[in-house]
Amino acid sequence: MALASSSIVPLPLPLPTYSTKRPLLAPCAAQRTPDAATTVELPHHQEQRSKSTVNLPTTLSNLLHLHLTPKPEKSLENVAIALPADRRSPTESPKEDVSSLCSELHGSGDWSHLLNPLHRWLRREIVKYGEFAQATYDAFDFNPFSEYCGSCLYNRRRLFDNLGLAKNGYNVTKYIYAMSHIELPRWLERSIRADTWSKDSNWMGYVAVSDDTESRRIGCRDIVVAWRGTIAPAEWFEDLQGKLQSLGSDHGDVKVEHGFLSIYTSKSDATRYNKSSASEQVMEEIKRLVSFYREKGEQVSLTITGHSLGGALALLNAYEAASAIPYLPVSVISFGAPRVGNIAFGEKLKEMEVKTLRVVVKQDLVPKMPGILFNEGIKKFENVTGTLDWVYTHVGLELGLDVRSSPYLKKGLDVPGFHNLEAYLHLVDGYLSSDTEFRLDAKRDVVLVNKASGMLREELRIPPCWYQSANKGLVCNSYGRWVQPQRDPEDIPSPYRNGPITCHS
Repeated sequence: MALASSSIVPLPLPLPTYSTKRPLLAPCAAQRTPDAATTVELPHHQEQRSKSTVNLPTTLSNLLHLHLTPKPEKSLENVAIALPADRRSPTESPKEDVSSLCSELHGSGDWSHLLNPLHRWLRREIVKYGEFAQATYDAFDFNPFSEYCGSCLYNRRRLFDNLGLAKNGYNVTKYIYAMSHIELPRWLERSIRADTWSKDSNWMGYVAVSDDTESRRIGCRDIVVAWRGTIAPAEWFEDLQGKLQSLGSDHGDVKVEHGFLSIYTSKSDATRYNKSSASEQVMEEIKRLVSFYREKGEQVSLTITGHSLGGALALLNAYEAASAIPYLPVSVISFGAPRVGNIAFGEKLKEMEVKTLRVVVKQDLVPKMPGILFNEGIKKFENVTGTLDWVYTHVGLELGLDVRSSPYLKKGLDVPGFHNLEAYLHLVDGYLSSDTEFRLDAKRDVVLVNKASGMLREELRIPPCWYQSANKGLVCNSYGRWVQPQRDPEDIPSPYRNGPITCHS
């Protein structure tokens, strides 16, 4: 059952070659301390984003119960995993055969007995899907001076190789592009150049499928959809309209946020990349892959992931997939995702047995939106308001994390840092249970936290926002002039290169 179009009509990852990387969701801590020696310059529009972020009233933390009361800081002297002396320790956990818990890891029992304490297999799977979501940031061209701003830096055959994710055993089969018919000025990136690759569309994610070896290890053929998120938390206040829109008469009382639905369903014949909507693109590929592997007698699952806005799109995608493809196990693992729809939306997802695991940092504002003031202020009346079709509600189970649990993270208010996906993955990697301390044998490199933030404590001597191209992407040509480099022809986006990749048994 397709959704109607909007009625409006590891090892450290290698640096990308062609894009100027600027912080996406977490402006550097140095931006908030002008006298710091590590101040990092940002484009003017990004500086304004930082200012709007830090001007959020700190009293909001009290209103929303952001759990900012500091816990006693531990000395890092006895902490081994992030200190220079331990740089030679591996960052990868063993790839154990988890096929005996295949259905449970995908939520068949609502992750009972796996969440608290967090089973090591589930922890590794959550991190795996989180890294798939992080790839949509690491491979995205944010450079407004690039003619390819808003596209993916690499073609789909090279994506995982260039990001160090080939080890996970998945192959990308299709890219997803999205646009919006409503004004969302900072939700989709635009080049300032006239000769841009697209004036309407953005690369919004991808579809991938597990290879034979990984499928045997996890116990099924796993189709993954990873959706890209966007914008800093402060801008959710300004850009999120908070308007619930019906999905149509076929869906009863189900309503979802207007802006999310527009990005998921908008299309236009006048565009190169969105003659079909993101919804149509992704569903066509999911159906193709499910049909191909089912004909071979394989057990197939669908796992949809995303961070921030990507988590919202993941839920819309899961709703549509579960409606359209009978007997397909569908699960969602989201990070820092906002509320998406009303109570009827949540009940329908539950009825269709869509399994949702929401990874949420307690101090993060975005999961409290839309309805950040109204919904949070009337929790005591949930038994009444939960029946109202205009009240937003979360769905699924929550894995709650706390930035105060990590001995590596700074204390105090850092609104964009709380929403940073790498910080989320760091906290997942160190999580044991709700009543135990951060595990000190965590494998994931803590340095990754500062890729696009300044969350790490100064004692670790890791510069904030270090993930960027040399010379901000400029190269010196043969005439001695500094210029924007040309992309490898294979990495130049083209709507004609986005056909399905042949599946392999």
